[in-house]
Amino acid sequence: AEGNAVLDVVLAPGFLEHVNKIANYLRQQLAMVVDRNRTIVEDVRGQGLLLGVKCKVANNELIDALRDRGLLTVGAGDNVVRILPPMIATEEHVREAIGILSDACQALAYVPAKDAAK
Repeated sequence: AEGNAVLDVVLAPGFLEHVNKIANYLRQQLAMVVDRNRTIVEDVRGQGLLLGVKCKVANNELIDALRDRGLLTVGAGDNVVRILPPMIATEEHVREAIGILSDACQALAYVPAKDAAK
């Protein structure tokens, strides 16, 4: 019964078009984060909703910063942080995740100035 319910949703008119639209939007937004945070991330990898960002810092650092801000991600392969949104994600969900990713990248890029008195 559960399998049939899933098939009903996935095969519903417009569902796969929605997934492709969100995947393209997510890729575009991730590319913008990469462009603004080149000291932390360097590339967008993957296709569809299985996307990730290649890190210049240890991917665990970015994963921890994202988790601290409420976004769960996983590490993958060659120093990549994998973003795994559900197929029912919306543009609003993507914007929220991108905001968190941007904030985490900026926090990792921030290096406090050394105390001049020392």
